[in-house]
Amino acid sequence: MEKLSVRGKLSQKKIFVFRRNKRALWSLIVFGFLFLLSLAAEIIANDKPLAIYYEGEWFFPIIKSYDEQTFGGDFPTEADYKDPLILHNIQKNGKLWWPLIPYSFNTVDYNLDKPTPSPPDRSHWLGTDDEGRDVLTRILYGIRLSVVFAFILTAASSAVGIVVGAVQGYFGGKIDIIIQRIMEIWESLPQLFILIIIASVFEPDFWMLLLIMLFFGWPALVGVVRAEFLRVRNFEFVKAAKALGVSNVRVMFKHILPNALVASITFIPFILSESIVALTALDFLGLGLSHEYPSLGDLVRQGKDNLQAPWIGVSIFVVLSSLLTMLIFIGEGVRDVFDTRRNR
Repeated sequence: MEKLSVRGKLSQKKIFVFRRNKRALWSLIVFGFLFLLSLAAEIIANDKPLAIYYEGEWFFPIIKSYDEQTFGGDFPTEADYKDPLILHNIQKNGKLWWPLIPYSFNTVDYNLDKPTPSPPDRSHWLGTDDEGRDVLTRILYGIRLSVVFAFILTAASSAVGIVVGAVQGYFGGKIDIIIQRIMEIWESLPQLFILIIIASVFEPDFWMLLLIMLFFGWPALVGVVRAEFLRVRNFEFVKAAKALGVSNVRVMFKHILPNALVASITFIPFILSESIVALTALDFLGLGLSHEYPSLGDLVRQGKDNLQAPWIGVSIFVVLSSLLTMLIFIGEGVRDVFDTRRNR
């Protein structure tokens, strides 16, 4: 109980230190709110109704696909709910409820009365791109894609980097020297040229691009973890554990790793922001995801190609700069939490 109370007091102290940094606290709240909104993108922005009540039955198109014949159409293909015949049949024999934004990220609005890219209006709050797709919807889906990609990449690269750094720092000697030489060769590989070669052979999808980025991104935490393990491995509690016959793996990951994680956690928000920047840059250069994905980098490219439509460039600039700024502020808050000099 005493041990639990000490841990509880330490946790309360860390929460207090983080909350004391107002920039970090509000950045975390706003970032979390935006990310939750992006997770519910299909409910907020979709070209399919949320629910349909037709001839005494309920239908949910955002969950399940229905053919035209279900709503009085002629073909067994998936229903187009903006088709005048289907819409008339549904409204005549029931009701339907649309999302707040009746467009998906790849929906082309063929009813525009202005040439694309069209300026903001009541139908498109941030205008459309040069293909007639809603900019706000693509930003909403793009935030989810970028943040989820960055979370997975950061988690995977951090896990690999921590393991490699732990092995280097704990065993030292020849193992440390060999891995260090391998890392020097690894980091000298021309990342951009390799991506150009891969993109010229085939178009990478989400998971393939994630694997390629992981291939180059895992060394980010190796140096920090290696230094912590080199420092802690000669402490008395480590020598005592070895003397009691505790295995090397247990000593590394139960006794030393918690000390190394303190330094590593402070770097994670910065690695997360770097991952978002890397994905955006690759999509902007045409070396990342295909145009079928709602990428923020594709919107940056559209803003560059359509200088006569400043609403695209301004919108994506505000979104990207806000996301990265909030992540930097959150990282500063996390750093303050683990900074012993500030918490005395």
